[in-house]
Amino acid sequence: MPITASGTAIWESELAANGSLVWFRRDLRDDDHAALAAACRQGGPVHCAFVFDREILDPLPREDRRVAFIHASLCELDAALRQRGGGLIVLHGQARQCLPELAVRLGVQTVFANRDVEPLAKERDAEVASRLAVSGIALRWCEDQVIFSGKQLLTTAGRPYTVFTPYSRAWMRRLFENPPPLHDTAGELAPLVRASIPSLTEIGFAEVDPGVAPGMSGAQRLWESFRPQLPDYAAQRDFPASGGTSRLSVHLRFGTISIRRLVSEVMHLPGRGAETWLKELIWRDFYAQLFDHFPHVVAGAFRREYDALQWEVWPEGLAAWQEGRTGYPLVDAAMRQLRQTGYMHNRLRMLTASFLCKDLGIDWRLGERHFAEWLLDFELASNNGGWQWAASTGCDAQPWFRIFNPVTQSEKFDPEGEFIRRFVPELSAVPTQFIHAPWRMSPLEQAGFGIGRDYPLPIVDHAVARERTLARYGAIRSGTAGQG
Repeated sequence: MPITASGTAIWESELAANGSLVWFRRDLRDDDHAALAAACRQGGPVHCAFVFDREILDPLPREDRRVAFIHASLCELDAALRQRGGGLIVLHGQARQCLPELAVRLGVQTVFANRDVEPLAKERDAEVASRLAVSGIALRWCEDQVIFSGKQLLTTAGRPYTVFTPYSRAWMRRLFENPPPLHDTAGELAPLVRASIPSLTEIGFAEVDPGVAPGMSGAQRLWESFRPQLPDYAAQRDFPASGGTSRLSVHLRFGTISIRRLVSEVMHLPGRGAETWLKELIWRDFYAQLFDHFPHVVAGAFRREYDALQWEVWPEGLAAWQEGRTGYPLVDAAMRQLRQTGYMHNRLRMLTASFLCKDLGIDWRLGERHFAEWLLDFELASNNGGWQWAASTGCDAQPWFRIFNPVTQSEKFDPEGEFIRRFVPELSAVPTQFIHAPWRMSPLEQAGFGIGRDYPLPIVDHAVARERTLARYGAIRSGTAGQG
C-alpha cells in the first residue's frame, strides 16, 4: 500500500528487510554519486527516492523553468536506474515529513544523502535526521556537491579561509596531492513493482521549456561541445556574444554532471584556458565553504560593518534595472537576457550587480533576490557570494572604490554591439560608434530614432553616481555612516 501521508501517492515497491534508501536532492545522476556509492557499498537492496519538496516549490511561480529542468532530469535518472534493475520513488510533499515516513515504510536501516550547505537545508535535514532516529534509522551524510567541503580545507590554524587567493592555492595543492576519487555506484538496486513520476501539472506547475537540455545526457553534450574550446577559454570567456563559456552551471547546480569527473578531466590539461576554467570551479567551492562556516551571510554582509550602508530607497530605479530600461545598453541587454532565457553571462552578472549597487545605490540584497527568482542556475552560495563581491561587502570583494563603468565595460566586452543588438532590438540600427552610449548621438544622427522616446536616456549620470558611491562607502570607512 503506497504512502500518502504528506504527499501524493505515486509508487508501489516490494518491501525488503534491511537495505538502505538514497535520498536524491541536488545530485540528479547515477554516475560518481557519493551517497549512492556509499549505499551500494553497505550492501543489500538500495531504494532511490526524490521529494518534490513543497516548502521549496510552493512559493515559486507556476512557470518556473527550474522545476521543468528538474522534472525532465528526474525522468532521465529514473530511466537510468531502471536499466540497472531499480527505479526512482518520487514524492510530492514536505520532505521533512514524507522522507522519514518512506524510510519506515521501506523498512531500511540507513538513509544516505549528500550534504547541503544552505542554512535552511541544514535545518530541514536536522529534523529529518531526528525523525529517522526515533524509528532507529541512521542518516549518513556524504560530500558530493563540491571538490573539498568546508571541513576538508582549512588554514594551518584550523580556520576557514576567507580570502580567495590563499584558498585557491591550498585547493590546487591538495587536489594534486590527494585528488578525490570517483565513486563506484555499482550495486544491487531494489526493484519497483510499479512507479511513476508525477507530471508537472500534477504538482501544480506548467509544462514549460527550461531552455537548456536537461539531465545527464544534456550535461554530457554540453561538456563535449565545450571541451575543445578550453584552450581559448581565458581569451573568450568575458565576451558575452562569443559563446565562449561552458553553460554547465545549471547542471552543476542540480548535479546532473559530476564536479569530480569534470575536474579529473581538466586538472592535467595544459594551457591557461584549462587553468582559468578550473579557477571558476574553485570559486564555487570557496563560496560554498563560506556558507558552511558563516551562515549570517544569508541575510547580511559578511563584513558586518557594511550592514550600516545607507542605501537608496528607489522603487522606480529598481524596476528600471529589473526590466532592462536603465538607458545603459549592455546593462539592459543583460537584464533582458536574464528574463528571456533564465541565464546571464558571468561578466554581465558582475556588471549589472555593480550597476545596481554603485550606480543606482540600491541594496545588493534586492538584486540578489531578483537573480534568485530568474536564474536557471541559481545557487544560493554562489549568488550570494557574487553579489557581496560586487557590493564590496563580502570577505573577498571588489574594493569599494573600484566601480564598473557601464560604457567602458560595453566598449571592451561587446565592441561591435552584437550582444546588445540581440537583446535590445530597438538599438539594432544604431551605428556601432554610438551603440554603447546612444545618448551621445545628435538629433540629426538619431535620424528618426528618438533617445528618450524609443530608448530611455540614462537613468543616472555614471560620474555623479560614482562620487555618491564613494561618499557612501567612505562614510563606513570613516565611521560616520548614519550620522547627521
